[in-house]
Amino acid sequence: MDRKALGKRIRTERLRLNLTQEQLAERIGVSSAYAGFIERGERSVTLEKLILIANTLHVSLDYLLTDSAECPDDGNLSLLKNLWRQATPEKQALILDITKSILLHSE
Repeated sequence: MDRKALGKRIRTERLRLNLTQEQLAERIGVSSAYAGFIERGERSVTLEKLILIANTLHVSLDYLLTDSAECPDDGNLSLLKNLWRQATPEKQALILDITKSILLHSE
Protein backbone atom coordinates (compact mmCIF):
# COMPACT_ATOMS: atom_id res chain seq x y z
CA MET A 1 0.00 0.00 0.00
CA ASP A 2 1.26 3.46 -0.90
CA ARG A 3 0.97 5.27 2.45
CA LYS A 4 1.85 8.64 0.94
CA ALA A 5 -0.99 8.42 -1.61
CA LEU A 6 -3.39 7.34 1.12
CA GLY A 7 -2.29 10.19 3.38
CA LYS A 8 -2.64 12.72 0.59
CA ARG A 9 -6.20 11.56 -0.12
CA ILE A 10 -7.08 11.77 3.59
CA ARG A 11 -5.63 15.28 3.84
CA THR A 12 -7.49 16.43 0.73
CA GLU A 13 -10.81 15.16 2.08
CA ARG A 14 -10.15 16.59 5.55
CA LEU A 15 -9.50 20.02 4.06
CA ARG A 16 -12.58 19.71 1.86
CA LEU A 17 -14.63 19.40 5.04
CA ASN A 18 -12.73 22.26 6.70
CA LEU A 19 -11.49 20.00 9.49
CA THR A 20 -8.20 20.53 11.28
CA GLN A 21 -5.85 17.63 11.94
CA GLU A 22 -6.76 18.02 15.60
CA GLN A 23 -10.48 17.66 14.87
CA LEU A 24 -9.91 14.58 12.72
CA ALA A 25 -7.61 13.08 15.34
CA GLU A 26 -10.19 13.63 18.08
CA ARG A 27 -12.95 12.02 16.02
CA ILE A 28 -10.90 8.89 15.31
CA GLY A 29 -9.31 8.64 18.74
CA VAL A 30 -5.65 9.33 17.99
CA SER A 31 -3.23 12.14 18.77
CA SER A 32 -2.96 15.05 16.36
CA ALA A 33 0.71 14.12 15.87
CA TYR A 34 -0.30 10.62 14.76
CA ALA A 35 -2.92 12.06 12.40
CA GLY A 36 -0.14 14.14 10.87
CA PHE A 37 2.06 11.05 10.48
CA ILE A 38 -0.80 9.28 8.67
CA GLU A 39 -1.36 12.22 6.31
CA ARG A 40 2.34 12.43 5.48
CA GLY A 41 2.51 8.67 4.90
CA GLU A 42 5.04 8.23 7.71
CA ARG A 43 2.98 5.70 9.66
CA SER A 44 0.65 2.85 8.82
CA VAL A 45 -2.97 3.03 9.82
CA THR A 46 -5.03 0.12 11.12
CA LEU A 47 -8.14 -1.01 9.30
CA GLU A 48 -10.22 0.05 12.31
CA LYS A 49 -8.82 3.60 12.17
CA LEU A 50 -9.12 3.70 8.39
CA ILE A 51 -12.82 2.87 8.67
CA LEU A 52 -13.24 5.65 11.25
CA ILE A 53 -11.41 8.06 8.94
CA ALA A 54 -13.60 7.11 5.96
CA ASN A 55 -16.77 7.54 8.03
CA THR A 56 -15.60 10.87 9.45
CA LEU A 57 -14.72 12.17 5.98
CA HIS A 58 -17.92 10.73 4.44
CA VAL A 59 -16.03 8.74 1.80
CA SER A 60 -15.70 5.04 1.07
CA LEU A 61 -12.69 2.91 1.88
CA ASP A 62 -12.17 2.12 -1.78
CA TYR A 63 -12.06 5.85 -2.53
CA LEU A 64 -9.33 6.36 0.07
CA LEU A 65 -7.38 3.37 -1.22
CA THR A 66 -7.81 4.04 -4.94
CA ASP A 67 -4.30 5.39 -5.40
CA SER A 68 -2.86 3.15 -2.70
CA ALA A 69 -3.81 -0.34 -3.77
CA GLU A 70 -2.37 -1.96 -6.83
CA CYS A 71 -5.26 -2.95 -9.04
CA PRO A 72 -4.62 -4.88 -12.21
CA ASP A 73 -5.94 -2.91 -15.15
CA ASP A 74 -6.20 -4.36 -18.62
CA GLY A 75 -6.48 -2.33 -21.80
CA ASN A 76 -10.21 -2.88 -22.21
CA LEU A 77 -10.98 -1.51 -18.77
CA SER A 78 -8.87 1.56 -19.45
CA LEU A 79 -10.66 2.07 -22.75
CA LEU A 80 -14.06 1.80 -21.05
CA LYS A 81 -13.01 4.28 -18.36
CA ASN A 82 -11.86 6.79 -20.96
CA LEU A 83 -15.05 6.42 -23.00
CA TRP A 84 -17.15 6.85 -19.85
CA ARG A 85 -15.31 10.04 -18.84
CA GLN A 86 -15.79 11.53 -22.29
CA ALA A 87 -19.51 10.70 -22.49
CA THR A 88 -22.23 13.19 -21.65
CA PRO A 89 -24.60 12.26 -18.80
CA GLU A 90 -27.20 11.28 -21.39
CA LYS A 91 -24.75 8.96 -23.14
CA GLN A 92 -23.66 7.50 -19.79
CA ALA A 93 -27.32 6.65 -19.06
CA LEU A 94 -27.59 5.04 -22.49
CA ILE A 95 -24.40 3.02 -21.90
CA LEU A 96 -25.81 1.74 -18.61
CA ASP A 97 -29.14 0.83 -20.20
CA ILE A 98 -27.45 -1.06 -23.04
CA THR A 99 -25.10 -2.87 -20.67
CA LYS A 100 -27.97 -3.93 -18.40
CA SER A 101 -29.95 -5.14 -21.40
CA ILE A 102 -27.03 -7.18 -22.72
CA LEU A 103 -26.40 -8.77 -19.34
CA LEU A 104 -30.08 -9.60 -18.82
CA HIS A 105 -30.46 -11.21 -22.25
CA SER A 106 -27.20 -13.12 -22.24
CA GLU A 107 -28.13 -15.42 -19.36
